[in-house]
Amino acid sequence: MAKKNKYSFDSKIHIYRATKRMSQQELADMVGVSRQTIIQLERNRYNPSMLLAYGIAKVFDVTIEDLFDFKED
Repeated sequence: MAKKNKYSFDSKIHIYRATKRMSQQELADMVGVSRQTIIQLERNRYNPSMLLAYGIAKVFDVTIEDLFDFKED
């Protein structure tokens, strides 16, 4: 049986968002997604596209690696 995914990640979006005192809705509006998408990202239940991850990183002026801790399972 093939393993679903070899890699996983932990999102730190909520930390950067809290630091800027930004609501989930404000971030969602800035990157063009729904608030539900931000919620799922913060709960590590959604794997963002590279473009979405890049957009969020730009909002906080950090790298994608700053936003997510990647691990090999």
